[in-house]
Amino acid sequence: MAHSLGTVRQMWHLLEPVHATLYYAPEAFEEAAALGYATRERWPSYFAYRAAPLGTAGPEVVSALFYSFSPRMVECHTASAWGTAAPEQVLRARSAAMDRALRRLLGGRADSPELREAAELARRAAVAAETAGRPMAAANAALPWPDEPHMMLWQAATILREHRGDGHLAALQAHGIGPAESLLSHAAAGAALEEVFRSRQWTDEEWAACRERLVARNLLGADGSATPEGLRVRTAVEELTDELAAAPWAALGTDETHRLAELLMPPVLDIVDAGILPTQSTLGIGMTYDYQ
Repeated sequence: MAHSLGTVRQMWHLLEPVHATLYYAPEAFEEAAALGYATRERWPSYFAYRAAPLGTAGPEVVSALFYSFSPRMVECHTASAWGTAAPEQVLRARSAAMDRALRRLLGGRADSPELREAAELARRAAVAAETAGRPMAAANAALPWPDEPHMMLWQAATILREHRGDGHLAALQAHGIGPAESLLSHAAAGAALEEVFRSRQWTDEEWAACRERLVARNLLGADGSATPEGLRVRTAVEELTDELAAAPWAALGTDETHRLAELLMPPVLDIVDAGILPTQSTLGIGMTYDYQ
């Protein structure tokens, strides 16, 4: 049964914090440091952890799949990544990090029947996610499933998150929105402050050229704010993204999707209330769109 796009977006909002814990939890930095990665900032471990399912992928492949990051930034963090540790070692480290982090964040909830039920429902949705044309989802879906409920939930959240992300890149390209444009147009639509989006390390010259291109298309005004056309295009991108992310939830069905949403609320609040996740990110979680 088809779900409303609002339900599809709600499930993303609920599962994204579970997945994103990997990039901010102290345990993740500890495991990365033990492998030899720098941890003064989050990017060395972010690129290693997220790209590891791809094997020894080089900067060109990672840049294509991560899309909105400056190619120089990708080069900086991935050119020598697999010289520090092999992808198999990184995958073991990220599993160890998430096991430790989620056990700490969830406490006794990690072994509860409710979390087991949530994990099994999320796994069913993830298994139903079509990975053709979705390389990041496919790479994560190829990994073995853990038995522990908190780790099963994290694996499912990661597959579903990357499935959605792969579809989002297709939606951006369908509307002629390039890597830097994807950031600036989202900032202009109110997803987060422009400074948050500039963390992807495009140069001032590249950022200015991107702004000029969006102004020429009437997607930005001269003051940098989104025009009505810019908001229309950005809404169309998000609508297509949600449409492309809907199939796993259609496979799970309305009742079980709603049950999963209900079961996810307490553990997600545990994670959010811990204060390790940023209050603003380039994802625009919390934004609503008036789909027609």
